[in-house]
Amino acid sequence: MALSGEAILTPRLRRQNRSTTGALPTAIAAAPPLTRAVPTTAESAVVAAQAGRWQRDYAWRLLLTDSLIIVGVVFGAQALRFGQSNADLYIPGVTGAGFDVAYTAVSAVFVLAWICGLRLYDTRDAKVVGSGWAEYRRVVDASIRVFGLLAIFAFLLHIDVARAYLLLALPAGVTALVGSRWLWRRWLAAQRDEGRFLSHAVIVGEHAKSLHIAREMQRDSTSGLVITGALTERGPGVELLPGIPVVGSLEDAIAGTELVGVDAVVYSGSDLISPAQLRQFGWDLQSRNVDLIVAAALTDIAGPRIHARPVAGLSLIHVDYPAFTGSRYAAKRAFDVVVSSLALVALSPLFLVLAVMVRRDGGPALFRQRRVGLEGRRFTMLKFRTMVTDAEQRLPDLLAASEGNGVLFKMRSDPRVTSLGQKLRQLSLDELPQLVNVLRGDMSLVGPRPPLMSEVDTYEKWVQRRLLVKPGITGLWQISGRSDLSWDDSIRLDLYYVENRSLTSDVAILWRTLRVVLQRRGAY
Repeated sequence: MALSGEAILTPRLRRQNRSTTGALPTAIAAAPPLTRAVPTTAESAVVAAQAGRWQRDYAWRLLLTDSLIIVGVVFGAQALRFGQSNADLYIPGVTGAGFDVAYTAVSAVFVLAWICGLRLYDTRDAKVVGSGWAEYRRVVDASIRVFGLLAIFAFLLHIDVARAYLLLALPAGVTALVGSRWLWRRWLAAQRDEGRFLSHAVIVGEHAKSLHIAREMQRDSTSGLVITGALTERGPGVELLPGIPVVGSLEDAIAGTELVGVDAVVYSGSDLISPAQLRQFGWDLQSRNVDLIVAAALTDIAGPRIHARPVAGLSLIHVDYPAFTGSRYAAKRAFDVVVSSLALVALSPLFLVLAVMVRRDGGPALFRQRRVGLEGRRFTMLKFRTMVTDAEQRLPDLLAASEGNGVLFKMRSDPRVTSLGQKLRQLSLDELPQLVNVLRGDMSLVGPRPPLMSEVDTYEKWVQRRLLVKPGITGLWQISGRSDLSWDDSIRLDLYYVENRSLTSDVAILWRTLRVVLQRRGAY
């Protein structure tokens, strides 16, 4: 879809557009940019129908998959618990007399309630599927609440439902549902790489604010939201970013021009647009079935910390501050101790083998280095040695060949790295001794990258927030590019983790770390 004509699209977006919705409507494609009249209702209806088709198709696929999983899990739990016998559930009556209901009928009601629960919690809403954690969280919440309501219902009516039947169905069902959503996301991401299943949007607002929003949105390639143009106070003739032309002015946006063929409008904010104009603008978009997305100036804040608070007709955004103490800290520490202890016991034979192999060149098995941890406290970080024994002495001669940015030393073909060390780095096996640091309390399993003292000396004040939590063996930097990341991207990811960390995100990062390590991406 184009904004006001296919001419403003890049060749790549033009191909993506045709593969998603077919050829452009003739009335839209023929319209000259910046001069066409306000789009008619018929034109908007055509574009809206094309834009929403893939979302409806995808939702139906999710519904079919969810239904098959729930049916299989519930009736599978029944078969495992009762076998082939015709088991009945006794339901007490009000006057003392009761009646029996076959568990097959109970399972059918259970299936229907579960499917309805997923629907009521909008687990297939186009706004949450495909990216982010909201989809998974809604699936889990809906499932647990359905089980909870059924348990309350059974308790109040004194119905003795077989516990093993429920204990088999809940974890198996939740796991299968989340797993299927993850597989569908992989499929959706592949389709989006081919230019399909995309939503096209324009940014409306002040040029500087729109530039910031566009840059941040381009960081996330999984959202499926493609910015195809912008409308700012500078008017047409310039580019917001390469590939994102400014196709009109703010007056064009308010008048309704340049908004044909888009699925959404991202409003970045402008003092030139009054609240009354913005309200009318939203009504106009609603009549064309175009979504209005208001982008907050505050970035890198995760959804659970943001709450909409209506006050006197205003939509105020309440932002929770990150918690670094209390029950969340205790839960994270307990998780670190349990997992690191079990890992050290399970991996002790591997530790012994690697230690012997590293010592074959005559040097020590472990490399010890002073790093900076929580609140600036220094500690000794442990790693399997991957370089020659005089690596520190040879560093000054290599600084000129650094591929870093002046803060971190990076070199893809560092001559100080041994052949065994290269393999250890690719598989991140050299990091395993840091499990001892985790058990000691110097580090965590997941957290910001542990910095050198020389790095901390260069920190600006805002970067020092990295030190509000313990550094981690892995983190967002590990699953987002590892050594290929720039300094700015590394800082941004670490600060995002500091602001939005949770035990759930830690588990997800550990899982994704395993995948990244096995693929050997970005390690050198």
